[in-house]
Amino acid sequence: MEKIYLKSRIVYCFLAVVLVAFTACNQQVRSAKKAKFSIVQNIPPNIEQWEKSIDAFEKQDKENKPSPGSIVFVGSSSIVKWESLQEDFPDKVTLNRGFGGSQTDEVHYYAFRTLFPYRPKQVVIYVGDNDIAAGKSPEKVFTDLKDFFEDIRYQLPKTKITFIAIKPSPSRWEFMEQYTETNNMVKEYLKNFKNSSYVDIVKPMLMENGRPNPEYFLSDSLHMTAAGYDVWTKAVAPHLE
Repeated sequence: MEKIYLKSRIVYCFLAVVLVAFTACNQQVRSAKKAKFSIVQNIPPNIEQWEKSIDAFEKQDKENKPSPGSIVFVGSSSIVKWESLQEDFPDKVTLNRGFGGSQTDEVHYYAFRTLFPYRPKQVVIYVGDNDIAAGKSPEKVFTDLKDFFEDIRYQLPKTKITFIAIKPSPSRWEFMEQYTETNNMVKEYLKNFKNSSYVDIVKPMLMENGRPNPEYFLSDSLHMTAAGYDVWTKAVAPHLE
């Protein structure tokens, strides 16, 4: 009897853990059912690590609800650290919804809470950097990006989509070939994707010898200085609605 009781307790504990995990993701799962792509069945691993960041965005929205028709910037830490967005584009209404360290499928997954509800007139995307560094192939990153682009078009038919090319960071120079391959695939794809644009920030961030200009990067050789964001501002500005 004791063995049967012990087995029952083990099964009960296991089911309890599963139920807690399911409940934690339930809000995202319910909203993501409306996705064009089955991201619910392919939930990125460790997705819950970003919950604190997403909750903070939602708290901000309750305190100061953004107006529809803004330009939303989404992506990884290069977006997060673009703290001068409103100053750089003073005649635009911008909203920063980047969360650091994120990859393409994660940004797509949380778009149901950090992008689609705002009904923006334009979304500016910077992702792919961390994907390649984590070992994903250019083909995988491109596939994830296509799914994201098409889901944005499905959810927001009139929203312009702008992709910022993966930057040439000194600390990740070993991946530059993969970054270039990914950038080229995205660039060609967007040529035939209505109401979209591709922003080349790679060329202006390189010196004459073809290497990244160190003036554009912080001491970690990954994140950017104000001078680096100045380059991005000049490159992105002509693409904004």
